Amino acid sequence: MNFTRRQWLTSALVAPLASAAAQAQSPQMPFAQWVESFRAKALAKGISDATYTRVMTGVKPDESVFEQLRNQPEFNQQLWQYINRRVSDWRIQAGQERLKEYGPLLARIEKDFGVERGVILGLWGIESTFGDPIVQQNHMRPVIPSLAALAWGEPRRRAYWEGELINALRIIQNGWSTLQEMVGSWAGAMGHTQWMPEVWINVGFDYDGDGKVSPFGRPDDALGSSARYLVNRGKYRRGEHWGYEVRAGGRGSDETSRSYEAWTALGVTRADGEPFPDGKLTAKLWVPVPGGPAFLLGPNFFAIRSYNPSHNYVLAIVHLGDRVLGGGPFVQRFPGSEERAPTLAEVQEMQTRLTKAGFDTGGTDGRVGNLTMLAARNFQVKAGMAPADGYLGLKLLAKLRGS
Repeated sequence: MNFTRRQWLTSALVAPLASAAAQAQSPQMPFAQWVESFRAKALAKGISDATYTRVMTGVKPDESVFEQLRNQPEFNQQLWQYINRRVSDWRIQAGQERLKEYGPLLARIEKDFGVERGVILGLWGIESTFGDPIVQQNHMRPVIPSLAALAWGEPRRRAYWEGELINALRIIQNGWSTLQEMVGSWAGAMGHTQWMPEVWINVGFDYDGDGKVSPFGRPDDALGSSARYLVNRGKYRRGEHWGYEVRAGGRGSDETSRSYEAWTALGVTRADGEPFPDGKLTAKLWVPVPGGPAFLLGPNFFAIRSYNPSHNYVLAIVHLGDRVLGGGPFVQRFPGSEERAPTLAEVQEMQTRLTKAGFDTGGTDGRVGNLTMLAARNFQVKAGMAPADGYLGLKLLAKLRGS
């Protein structure tokens, strides 16, 4: 089956959200009865009776997934807010720590696949905050109860959720993970790269040679699998950087692929004043917001885009990777982005003040998830701040300090 990773994730996450306005129907049978009836389907797909009994006996459905399915919060944030949230002070610090800890692994990936360490670090940081155990503890939930609830009680895509539950059981049966270790999103995405069970089964490979494909623990398998995916699916090119922030002289986005030499002749130069390392390589011009930073995007930007077809998502990955490796913030400002990004201590202060004011952020660890953004937006509404966008910025901090 010639699926891309995004097609797997789309079928897992986007399609259910498209029908989120409709409520999950009541299951046709009690959960315990459903567990026993589902045994035959699992066994027919290769799950042993012993594995099924060991994992599913005593499992209670996480019925909060139905609320998640219906009511995913939406935040209409500008691109600079999107980038600031993901390329945050604490993510950069965490990435630099992982760079020191896993330097040999990242060097091996570069040697084997040609994928720059900055790209791998950026992807790892955006997807799972570098496998941060605090994030797993505070913002993740057990995967089996979530998938079991969806397979039991979500009728619109029951066959899909049943398949993912069986894939999760297969991961446990293979010895790749344990019931206790398998935590992830409400929809079952898990591990360093936040892949659905089916993606782990079909895309993951044993990069550290220990005989299993491990979503958790050491990141070797997850990061090696991601690099191989970018090469095989995205056609990532060894030795080429993703692109550069540029001064475009008022030009708009241009899908024409030109050499860096040709772009220079047209007056497009690097924003930091440095020359392009190889003028023969090609790139396209992207100006995401008129009047804001412009970028020349090389083929490897689009290789990363095969992972998730969003320019904004890829920009966050490559910018985080560059910042971890010592690069600075964008030279040019986005319109409306007069305030700098808050520090880790400032984010923690905002979470603490929001919680004390009665707006639950789900923790004060500096990790900005949906609960923190929802708390910020609710406070903004109550305080009469506009726009009420849930962004944790310095204006919100000043308002909290004054309240």
